[in-house]
Amino acid sequence: MVTLSSLPRRFVADRSGLAMTETLMIVPVLMLVLGAMIEFGMLMYQWNQTVKAMQVGARRAAVSTPLTDISTLSQYAAGLGQGDPVPLPTSPNLPRSVSCGAGASPCNATELARLMTGSDDGGSGITGISDIAPFIGPENIRITYTESGLGYVGRPFGPVLTVTLEVRNLTFDFLLLDALIPALGTFTIPANPVAVTSEDLSDCEGGCS
Repeated sequence: MVTLSSLPRRFVADRSGLAMTETLMIVPVLMLVLGAMIEFGMLMYQWNQTVKAMQVGARRAAVSTPLTDISTLSQYAAGLGQGDPVPLPTSPNLPRSVSCGAGASPCNATELARLMTGSDDGGSGITGISDIAPFIGPENIRITYTESGLGYVGRPFGPVLTVTLEVRNLTFDFLLLDALIPALGTFTIPANPVAVTSEDLSDCEGGCS
């Protein structure tokens, strides 16, 4: 017979439904952890692809027609003649540089498109930045040409420069975490600059006619 005095003890001892309660407590946490792992995995993937795209793009830019006017970098100090080694400016005069793209003057549209798409229209198999990281747009690219102190005056295809390629204003948007943690709405991917010494700064093998 069930008495009123035994009901509290039976209620406390009753463990039916305990597994369901524990599941309801644990599943949301597991889903949050799983979602965070997926989103941070996507972030690291895009970050890695950005680095690789900058490496390929910098090597491409080192053997391509400059994306901006570099004529000022071919003006040497008085007393240097044809064939003389190019000196690297020393302090207090820093090496000169010119930039174009994000945060600077616009780049040449044709050359920038070639850098982004590679040989998509030419069929020569040259990889562009967009082939590796399609989420990077032309508006995210910045390229800088800097004096390297290499080469000689009058060198064919222009001076030997340090070509630096980097991204600007490239963000990763979280899909789930930003709804739960507003501070994680977006993450700005670092510039990841890649510097390469230029070779012949021309798209045409043997020079353009």
